[in-house]
Amino acid sequence: MTKTRKFVLETGGFTDIIDITGRIRDFVDSEKIEDGLVSVFVKGSTGGVTTIEYEPNLVKDFRNAMEKIAPSDARYEHAKTWNDDNGSSHVRASVIGPSQTIPVSRGELMLGTWQQVIVIDFDTRPRKREVFLTGIT
Repeated sequence: MTKTRKFVLETGGFTDIIDITGRIRDFVDSEKIEDGLVSVFVKGSTGGVTTIEYEPNLVKDFRNAMEKIAPSDARYEHAKTWNDDNGSSHVRASVIGPSQTIPVSRGELMLGTWQQVIVIDFDTRPRKREVFLTGIT
């Protein structure tokens, strides 16, 4: 059986990182998913989903790493297409990817002790991000 839920996050852009682990747990509980999978997907080409130990210094480290991978002040060919400034946002989102799949066993997400699921808004402005949760049993 498949269950899907959508929610919207108001994000600040500029590698805004939001912990959504609690929302995923609430979804698993409310949909009574005992054993299966939960897929998490963020809509848009400048957003990403991954896992991290969500603590302030590692969040800073993550942002710093993204700046090294795709510097925000570099020149991107993408600007020639749309005359915008978010080429780094698209590159970062492509590196991270828009989704994660988490196993569920006995009604619990199979995450490590220090592992949380995050949505990252890499764009260069605040956004409303649609996030989709799909539970498969």
